[in-house]
Amino acid sequence: MINSKIIKIASSTNNVGLKNKYTHKSFAKNSLCGDLIKMEFIADKSKIKSIRYETESCILCEASASLFSKKIKGIKIKVLVKEIEKFSKIKKNIKFSFPNKFKEFNELINKKNINRLNCVILPMDAFLKAFKVFK
Repeated sequence: MINSKIIKIASSTNNVGLKNKYTHKSFAKNSLCGDLIKMEFIADKSKIKSIRYETESCILCEASASLFSKKIKGIKIKVLVKEIEKFSKIKKNIKFSFPNKFKEFNELINKKNINRLNCVILPMDAFLKAFKVFK
């Protein structure tokens, strides 16, 4: 389940550490396992400029937060929301493939650990909460 690729992704800590500089912030907690993520975003009216995060979580959530923080810089918020909304289809249909813009997340989840999907999508839930988008 946890392999060296996941450990390598999680060990990329470029955006770790809150700085108390943000236009949007949030936290999300996984009620199933207790994972917690806190996020700070700097965004203008349309795009994400910066993201910082801290977690008290499993390695899957840490790896997901690392990937997510790298992927979203410069992306239009509306586009990002539409892409994240596709993640709910994964949950409902147990589809094992993330949208193309997030294909790297397929490294984190597979049929054997699909029960850990909530750990992987926790950073996305925190993003939606920060920008007041509710599923």
